[in-house]
Amino acid sequence: MAPNRIRLHAALWAAVALASPPVQAQDEYPNKPITIVVPYPPGGSNDVFARLVGKTMGDVMKATVVIENRPGASGNTGTGQVARATADGYTLVAVSSSMTTNAAIQTKLPFDAVKSFAPVAMFAKGPCIVAVNNELPVKTPAELLAALKKQPGRLNYASSGIGSSNQFATEMLKGATGTFVVHVPFRGMAPAVMGLIAGETQLLIASGPSLLPQVRAGRVRAVGITSLQRSPIAPELTPMASVVPGYEFELWWGLLAPVGTPPAIVDRLNAAVSKALASPEVKETFLREGAIAAPATPAQFAATIAADVERWQKVAKQQNIVAE
Repeated sequence: MAPNRIRLHAALWAAVALASPPVQAQDEYPNKPITIVVPYPPGGSNDVFARLVGKTMGDVMKATVVIENRPGASGNTGTGQVARATADGYTLVAVSSSMTTNAAIQTKLPFDAVKSFAPVAMFAKGPCIVAVNNELPVKTPAELLAALKKQPGRLNYASSGIGSSNQFATEMLKGATGTFVVHVPFRGMAPAVMGLIAGETQLLIASGPSLLPQVRAGRVRAVGITSLQRSPIAPELTPMASVVPGYEFELWWGLLAPVGTPPAIVDRLNAAVSKALASPEVKETFLREGAIAAPATPAQFAATIAADVERWQKVAKQQNIVAE
């Protein structure tokens, strides 16, 4: 073989050798534990759903999935940390639609809700439960609306923080009904629920996972639901839309990776989540917890996030929802 051809072959083999490790690393993914960051304290819907899906994902991928709670700044601390993490598929974040409501009013977030992440998969969707303190003598959407109109400014509503989905859901209700209820933000969902139970507030609109256990235990009373029609998560509850035409508020939960995560890894994670969501056990647990499994492609999930941020920016402007 001629010297020039030998040198050409050597150069080609060297190029192949240099290109092999990244491909091999992706083919072997996952070869170490995957961490799903929950940017809230334990016990909330993000935490419940991340643990549920993470366990089944681990079984599907034959990998260890670790759930790590990193609360702070209404979810922004942990979410921002994942945005800056290495984009290799080993550090993910479990978020909910609260990320988009928060992004609609925060101008100095440590991440961009649309540009800082590679959306992986949606977990579930679900309406909110409209609950009141047991001392407030209302049992139906009509009775609640009458109480709000009769006592403007004398009743309080709870939220898990400024910019939370709870705040947006309640402000939308206020805007649609022309009522005035005082906002009392808490530092997280668990304190907000406790505030409702204790009577510090009289109203809370929140996810099924956050409220249904308290409703079933008799600690608070559910009076309605934010779906347009009755929902399988709580078929006994009357939609608020029955007295407030068109009023609807839907939550979602899902999984994000840092932007730049290889598409092949994102697709592998999405496939694992889809298999997890197809499990009868997972479906039943979601329904029991107040949500419905909602598989989606990465592109579909990305479109949902972008559309939500735009929608909530309009609501924030209409209702004068501003960051602290």
